[in-house]
Amino acid sequence: MNDIIKIENLTFTYSGGETPHTAIRGVSLEIEKGTFVAVLGHNGSGKSTLAKEMNAILLPSGGRVYVNGMDTFEESLLLEIRKTVGMVFQNPDNQIVANVVEDDVAFGPENIGVAPDEIRRRVDAALSAVGMSVYREHAPHLLSGGQKQRIAIAGVIAMEPECIVLDEPTAMLDPVGRREVIQTIHKLNEERGITIVLITHHMDETIDADRLIVMSDGVIVEDGKPADIFTHVKRLKDIGLTVPETTELLYELQEEGIQVSLDALSIEDCAREIYSAISKKD
Repeated sequence: MNDIIKIENLTFTYSGGETPHTAIRGVSLEIEKGTFVAVLGHNGSGKSTLAKEMNAILLPSGGRVYVNGMDTFEESLLLEIRKTVGMVFQNPDNQIVANVVEDDVAFGPENIGVAPDEIRRRVDAALSAVGMSVYREHAPHLLSGGQKQRIAIAGVIAMEPECIVLDEPTAMLDPVGRREVIQTIHKLNEERGITIVLITHHMDETIDADRLIVMSDGVIVEDGKPADIFTHVKRLKDIGLTVPETTELLYELQEEGIQVSLDALSIEDCAREIYSAISKKD
């Protein structure tokens, strides 16, 4: 297996307050290159801390994190690690630094000494990748939340990372903005082969992922395909999570004695499953 991120027995403790808080407890996992991985969990589950470990914003209190074989503890490798794994955060305003869209996207490559001609190529390619080329001369503060987040993603793409970790990138967006961002990152994964790690608490954003990791109280409690994990309705509810509306509907029908499968996540598949169950009953 060709892993871009490997985490071994990771522990992280926040020690700044009066009482130290352990956010991650002995987590081990590998992220395969080219995959779309969603990490789901309630507030305080450790998922955002895990995201920050993946490009050395945080360093382990215990265990190790490797990016393309590079140990995040190696200070001399920090730039290369962050060029390999780019980060996108909740609030795009915190990542936008320029007054013109194309200047903002160029900011990262300029700061690592990329040649001007190459910067232009990267900016053009990044804006095209997120569908924002027509806004290149606009002021970022005049854009919608979803558009701002796509510009923030373009700024990361211009660094040409192999992997992008997105830490709840839709948390501050309306439904339209959320849809724009999720469609954009799926496109990057499918068309460019960029490894995506999406940190979220929105169930519907994880449905089409290759792999779903569920965290609770600093540990991984589920790891597999979304269709399989969401069949564990009771266990997910026990740790304070819900399931997609389609799964909830099928679960309630199952509780009423109707023989349906819980792994039909899309609306179309759910409708077919219900139709099939009704047809058999007739």
